[in-house]
Amino acid sequence: MTDCHGEIGCITCGDVAVEMTVLTVDDLQRLAMCAAADGTEETVEVELVGAVAPGDELLVHAGTALQRLSTA
Repeated sequence: MTDCHGEIGCITCGDVAVEMTVLTVDDLQRLAMCAAADGTEETVEVELVGAVAPGDELLVHAGTALQRLSTA
């Protein structure tokens, strides 16, 4: 049996949830280009959080927005 150690990330994939800001949105594909605080940019699936707009802040894990943290 494996213990879950939250401080090192997801026990399944090793990834961590990251706060990201929406830069642009492709509503047709349900994708958003987002940026993290360190400047890295990533395409993020936003289906789980509903409509997003530039400036919204999301909690992202493994390329998927899991939660909306704030709206622009």
